[in-house]
Amino acid sequence: MQTVLLNNGVEMPILGYGVFQVSPDECERCVTNAIEVGYRLIDTAQAYMNEEGVGRAWRKSGIDRKEFFLVTKVWVSNAGEERAYASILDSLRKLDTDYIDLLLIHQPYGDYYGTWRAMERALAEGKVRAIGVSNFSVAQYLDLVLNAEARPAVNQVETNVFSQQLELAEVMEPYGTKIMAWGPLNEGNEGIFTNELLANIGDSKGKTVAQVALRYLIDRGIVAIPKSDKKHRMEENFNIFDFQLTDAHRDALAELNRHDTGTVRFSSPEFIRFITKYRLS
Repeated sequence: MQTVLLNNGVEMPILGYGVFQVSPDECERCVTNAIEVGYRLIDTAQAYMNEEGVGRAWRKSGIDRKEFFLVTKVWVSNAGEERAYASILDSLRKLDTDYIDLLLIHQPYGDYYGTWRAMERALAEGKVRAIGVSNFSVAQYLDLVLNAEARPAVNQVETNVFSQQLELAEVMEPYGTKIMAWGPLNEGNEGIFTNELLANIGDSKGKTVAQVALRYLIDRGIVAIPKSDKKHRMEENFNIFDFQLTDAHRDALAELNRHDTGTVRFSSPEFIRFITKYRLS
């Protein structure tokens, strides 16, 4: 598996499996299938309510813990130094592990500075190997990176051929922060699977639209975490390292960028009120 080197020296697989919207009842099966396909990076979150399923799946696989790269995120209702630290310990218990490979702030709301201090503490104690953020805009990212001690290793944001996050990538590059793409296949929206350019490139390489779209992100050094509950789709998404895109392909795909910062309005009043009120049971 190809890897990226994070800004603290930790190696991270460039392709993983995401479990957003995978139900707690289905999570163990889905992650088990993903592990059988070959995925070792598994991305979850406190708010997904399925950390236990991830923990059961990796533990039952019989594969050494060091082979896995487990990612989870601290939710807004757990923001603040003491509350966040307690939630990190709870995530460790649910994931059935002594350490988390990458821990992220899920949303830049609530006392995320307190959350960051709790994550820095967990990092210093060896409970976490790398820390980062998720869904941070350019302004929110800079606010944190210019005022915190540790620099985020990752910013997980909506990134795909239609939302390429070019400005964010440029801003983060001097600090060594990597983009981790959620929605790398645009969740099937905006006609991605019937896009003529992606299809034509795929036909020339004997690959699918999804494989071309994922390969484009990989070529940019972006970590991608496609999600599917179907094993044959997991296999398709995983099989992207046996072909190359040309410079002409990448230049053409760069022109598909429609909304650079993504499609979800995380700064809308309605969304902020929703996530602030959303509590984990």
